[in-house]
Amino acid sequence: MVTARKTKPMTRDQIRGFLTVLRAENPAPETELRFHDPFTLLVAVALSAQATDVSVNKATVGLFADAPDPASMVALGVDGVAAHIRTIGLWQGKARNVVALSQQLLDLHGGQVPHDRAALEALPGVGRKTANVVLNVAFGEATMAVDTHIFRLGNRTGIAPGANERQVEDGLVKRIPPEMLRDAHNWLILHGRYVCKARRPECWRCLAAEFCRYPDKEAAP
Repeated sequence: MVTARKTKPMTRDQIRGFLTVLRAENPAPETELRFHDPFTLLVAVALSAQATDVSVNKATVGLFADAPDPASMVALGVDGVAAHIRTIGLWQGKARNVVALSQQLLDLHGGQVPHDRAALEALPGVGRKTANVVLNVAFGEATMAVDTHIFRLGNRTGIAPGANERQVEDGLVKRIPPEMLRDAHNWLILHGRYVCKARRPECWRCLAAEFCRYPDKEAAP
């Protein structure tokens, strides 16, 4: 039995070099979720748990046409929301949460998405990761939402190893140069989605491979 070798942590210079390459490839990274404003972003991110961005985008085309704001989402109701999102995972619970969070936005925040972590995390179906995405994308904060891609990259590349999502998040926030932190969220997600893939990282076409500490880099097939 061959035991996988553990990745050593990157140095701060290696982290800067790694992200500089990703920045050169994609100077203005954006989320692949489609949205119109902070409310539709919030709903899209809440729906994306255990679902792909592609599947969420397909579901939200009709949903946002029928319910582009909290009041119309509440009016649509759980059954109406569910009819739009049956193709994505955990749709029953997500439909209930989307209507409930919309009602809470109306009751507590004047129908607006709050620019406040605690208030966001108090919304039904909204956890730390969703709040981080909304704060980053909608409000321009330098937050780091750790999804499966970023968790994998944090450990595989050595940029910020950690045993759980919060450890990786804290490591990334601490180690990434402050001026790169906001964009690093999307750089790392997209790199994990398209290059540093879960089953087999495509190291042979990674332009930042020289900075990565992964000891078992894959050769071209």
